[in-house]
This record gives sequence, C-alpha cells and structure tokens, in this order.
Amino acid sequence: MPIYEMRCTACGAESEALVKAGEALPPCPACGSTATEKLMSAPSALTGRASGGLPGPGDTGCCGHTPGHAGCAGPGSCCGKA
Repeated sequence: MPIYEMRCTACGAESEALVKAGEALPPCPACGSTATEKLMSAPSALTGRASGGLPGPGDTGCCGHTPGHAGCAGPGSCCGKA
C-alpha cells in the first residue's frame, strides 16, 4: 500500500495515509472532512536495492582491510596513505 501525503481543503491540515489501490483518501484526521487532496511527495533517495554500493561497515579500503581495522582511516582512505 502506498503512503500518500494529503491536505484537507476544509481546515488546511496536512497528514499521511496508507491507501489501497482504488480507494479514496480517508477523512481528515484533524476535522473529519472528506475534502482532502493528494500532495506531491519528495522522492526517496533509496531505491530498494541492496545496499552494496552504499558505505558501511563491510567496506574495504584499497589496502583490503575493513575501515574498523587498526591502521585503516576509513572507507576509500587507502589506509591513511596519501
């Protein structure tokens, strides 16, 4: 079920709602009016793909050690080498 952002045209309150395909938006949680409209939502930066390309504790620098290894300054650091 998608999450929609909505605005009540009666009272101006903004909220979010889980809405099944084909269903109308629910009434406004603030005033109960059914005069609601969908708002444009900001897209998510995450795509639902596996996080293989994102930095994390399993990353290795150019030296082959994980960032937590002594002597490694962090992901992509080449272990502190310039």
